[in-house]
Amino acid sequence: MPSFSLALVLLVYLVSPTSSCTEQEKSSLLQLLTGLSRDGGLTASWRHDTDCCTWEGITCNQDRKVTDLLLASRGLEGPISPFLGNLTGLLRLNLSRNSLSSGLPLELVSSSSILVLDVSFNRLTGGLGELPSSTPVRPLQVLNISSNLFTGRFPSTTWEAMKSLVVLNASSNRFTGQMPTKPCVSAPSFAVLELSFNQLSGNIPPGLSNCSALKLLGAGYNNLSGTLPYELFKVTSLEHLSLPNNRLEGALDGISKLTNLVTLDLGGNELNGSIPESIGDLKRLEELHLEHNSMSGELPTALSNCTNLVTIDLKANQFSGELTKVNFASLSNLKKLDLLSNNFTGTVPESIYSCSKLTALRLSYNPFHGQLSEEIGNLKSLSFLSLANNSLTNIRRTLQILSSSRSLTTLYLGFNFQHETMPEDVSIDSFKNLQVLYINHCSLSGKIPDWLSKLPNLGMLFMQGNKLTGPIPEWISSLHFLFSLDISNNSLTGEIPSALTEMPMLESESTAPKVFFELPVWNKNQFMEYLTPSAFPKELNLAMNNFTGMIPEEIGRLQGLFSLNLSSNRLSGEIPEQICNLTNLQMLDLSGNHLTGKIPAALNNLHFLSRFNISNNDLEGTIPNAGQFSTFPDSSFGGNPKLCGPMVANHCGSAVASSVSIDPIKQIGSEAIIFMTAFGVFFVVGVLYDQKVLARHFG
Repeated sequence: MPSFSLALVLLVYLVSPTSSCTEQEKSSLLQLLTGLSRDGGLTASWRHDTDCCTWEGITCNQDRKVTDLLLASRGLEGPISPFLGNLTGLLRLNLSRNSLSSGLPLELVSSSSILVLDVSFNRLTGGLGELPSSTPVRPLQVLNISSNLFTGRFPSTTWEAMKSLVVLNASSNRFTGQMPTKPCVSAPSFAVLELSFNQLSGNIPPGLSNCSALKLLGAGYNNLSGTLPYELFKVTSLEHLSLPNNRLEGALDGISKLTNLVTLDLGGNELNGSIPESIGDLKRLEELHLEHNSMSGELPTALSNCTNLVTIDLKANQFSGELTKVNFASLSNLKKLDLLSNNFTGTVPESIYSCSKLTALRLSYNPFHGQLSEEIGNLKSLSFLSLANNSLTNIRRTLQILSSSRSLTTLYLGFNFQHETMPEDVSIDSFKNLQVLYINHCSLSGKIPDWLSKLPNLGMLFMQGNKLTGPIPEWISSLHFLFSLDISNNSLTGEIPSALTEMPMLESESTAPKVFFELPVWNKNQFMEYLTPSAFPKELNLAMNNFTGMIPEEIGRLQGLFSLNLSSNRLSGEIPEQICNLTNLQMLDLSGNHLTGKIPAALNNLHFLSRFNISNNDLEGTIPNAGQFSTFPDSSFGGNPKLCGPMVANHCGSAVASSVSIDPIKQIGSEAIIFMTAFGVFFVVGVLYDQKVLARHFG
């Protein structure tokens, strides 16, 4: 036993470090800490009297040299110390996702040891420093400076020293000038150039043809122009080509040479022409994005050969012809198909319903015709379906067919079924997961159907632009997740029911369970695209109906509302003071009713209110001129002859615009007393004056 204990002690001694990190390295690290205005709690670990190899975020090698400094997402604020360049053994430096400011020290870019430098998602400013051409070769392989505030042009000579560079990510900054091509020349293994979301301009430089190992080229959301250069198609190593939202023009001729492409994203440009038949040579293609261009023609039959396709996005173009030329049955991996707003004709091809993995199908705004096929029930994973404005008929049968799609969460059926009747007895047992339902602008007659009350997860219901009659049903408050309701432009009657003021999601600021749209949804009212329903503003729109009675005081409970529109009805009475409790309100429209009384002064407390309209009522008194009210146009108050204030023609204090309510009989009596008093005063003054004048001339 004694000999065993001795051996154990010797073993521990042999494997234990004989020394700590050097004073120079410790001092360099502490320089970083000293310069920070917020250190994310590092002070407790980074103590001068301890070995820096034991500090939080620090890793050392066997020689007790710092090799890794990993402090991502630590809440750090302040500048990056240039003394970190003194860490001669440092291989990986990650300071991403903090709030670091000032510039990027050139000492880090020119380090003789750093392989990976990641300062992404900070607030770094200025330009990238230029290394002199005499700089010896540096080992840097990965440089990630994305999501900062860098400006200026890219350095030119710096890249000559970066012979080992593989990844350069400078996206989401404010760089200007042309795309850099020097890394392609200097670094034979250069594989990733990501420059999206900057302010780059000019043509795509032909020098990119020197990037013989390039796998990813991203430069979307810039100001690039011109055509895709032929030299680009020589970079056959490319797997991901992403240049969306620029001003690129021309046709796609030559794209088939990039046979290794997995992603092709050229959406949001000015491309024209058709998709070439040679697209079928891109056997590895998984993502095809050509949306928002000016492309035309029929889809090529060879598209069926791209059997690995997962996403096809061709929306907002001028494609035409019938879809039956493409055999979608061969696209067994297809999950998303977006053909919104084109000129496709004929019927929806049955082969689409063989894409069993399809989760999103958007065919809206195409001149298809006919009725929906029962084969759509084969799409068991379908979550998002948009068939708006496709000239569909037979709404009852359509709903019955779709009720078998148990995964549906989002359903757009608007601008179809013209002048049919809203079905009241639809079996919707399989719509349990439905969260968004559009049956708008169909000119449907009938009432708000009771089967809607059986959709427990419904969050958004849009039925505007129909001919629905009758009252709002009391069961509306049973839809516990409903937060956006638009039933405007119908012929609904009755008073605003108390049930509308008892909707749980509108009573609080809490949001619905977060789920994501399979395809982005455009909201024309907000001019925004949404990826999740819960991001939509909470809305109650009852405009352009025949509602009567008073605005219920209980409306003040709906403190989660962003938008309230009760315009163009027959509502009467005063504007309830309780509306002032809706402190999140950004839009309030009460115009075109028979409202009376004054404008509640407390409406000034609605600090987020940006759109306000009470025109064409019978309101009276002074218009509040403080807060938000000073920003609203005159048209917000027009058609109320008894209102006064600087926004309207009537000046406060005039008889017409008096803000005080006066009994007409008493008013006549008061005016008579005033007249008689004035007459008596003037009469006495006149007599005395005459006597004085007569005395002067005839005395």
